[in-house]
Amino acid sequence: QVQLVESGGGLVQAGGSLRLSCAASGFIFRINAMGWYRQAPGKERELVATVTSGGSTNYADSVKGRFTISRDNAKYTSVYLQMNSLKPEDTAVYYCNADVMTSYRAEGNYWGRGTQVTVSS
Repeated sequence: QVQLVESGGGLVQAGGSLRLSCAASGFIFRINAMGWYRQAPGKERELVATVTSGGSTNYADSVKGRFTISRDNAKYTSVYLQMNSLKPEDTAVYYCNADVMTSYRAEGNYWGRGTQVTVSS
């Protein structure tokens, strides 16, 4: 099995910054992509940012220029989300997601339990 554990959430004032971390562990052959999604109360889960094993990144329009996704280059088992210029509308539970190959032929999609980010106005 594969586990994703997020950390770094919290309460911050509008305009502030937070850095989220996600570490993957378990039986990992290769991680093809990792990313962050968020879900605000009463809303559907939405993509925030993703990064592939090749380093390609993708961002939601609402966070472009404010958030930066990065990964550790050594083992590619951790992903980070630097969030700057936070807005109250960024308040949500942030989930880590990963496409993981657990063997040469088996691939699965995994989720962390989430970390709360609250931005006060």
